Amino acid sequence: MACAKPRSSAVNFHEVPLRALNTTVRKQLALFLNPVLLGSANWERLAEELGFDYLHIRNMDRCPDPTWKLLDDCTSRDNSTVGALLDALLKLERHDVITDLQAAIEQDCVRFLAEKKSGRPPPRSEPRPFEPPDCVTMLDVPEVYVEKFDAFVCYCYADIDFVKEMIQHLERSSYSLKLCVMDRDVLPGQCVYTISSELIENRCNKIVVIISDDFLESSECDFQTKLALSIAPGARSRRLIPVKYKAISKTYPGILRHITMSDYTKISTKEWFWDRLAKAIKY
Repeated sequence: MACAKPRSSAVNFHEVPLRALNTTVRKQLALFLNPVLLGSANWERLAEELGFDYLHIRNMDRCPDPTWKLLDDCTSRDNSTVGALLDALLKLERHDVITDLQAAIEQDCVRFLAEKKSGRPPPRSEPRPFEPPDCVTMLDVPEVYVEKFDAFVCYCYADIDFVKEMIQHLERSSYSLKLCVMDRDVLPGQCVYTISSELIENRCNKIVVIISDDFLESSECDFQTKLALSIAPGARSRRLIPVKYKAISKTYPGILRHITMSDYTKISTKEWFWDRLAKAIKY
């Protein structure tokens, strides 16, 4: 298979220091590199490629966001450049990262060079504290009640009928589970990505991912899945529950292949489907 090299750019990435990368790009890199995936190099391999020793890497591993720590430590090094980072990713064959993020990386570099030329201070890479809105969901009451859920349902709108069937089986039954469904529970007028982060990180115990061809084409669903995988590295495989409810023609996502799937399409085991899914969400 041909390697996906970085596309040509007017920017010489090897002349741009790593501090040019701002918060958004660093968070996106973490979504790709924090998860431990079979067949894909993660942040540890990148750290090795960038010259960090074993003890330094083990200390990074203790951080809640090791990729962020890696980028921070790289930034403090002399002669650390964006080009060196891209070279390392290319050597590790993380072409997905390069393809998805090069435009955003280039934008940060162009902004950095323009501000440097104008004499303005370069952008800061420190994360800003996240402050979710007072009311995120229908039942939130400011300073009184924050609604929480057993599971966040990650789905494409084209699959809403199956989501409604899931509600019937898991909420309005003896299971009495509480699902977070964006189209039903979340107030309109908010940033989808910010609210998804708040719900997945702080308000939902599990994440149920409804796999379908439409899902596999959704950038929003892709973000939510990668976010779920990047949270709580030691428990990620138990937090995320993939569900397939109909046949798919597209390639099953590689980032989910190491997690057992709940398959509604198997006629011989369909009678056990809801019991197994309910217990996986509860425990």
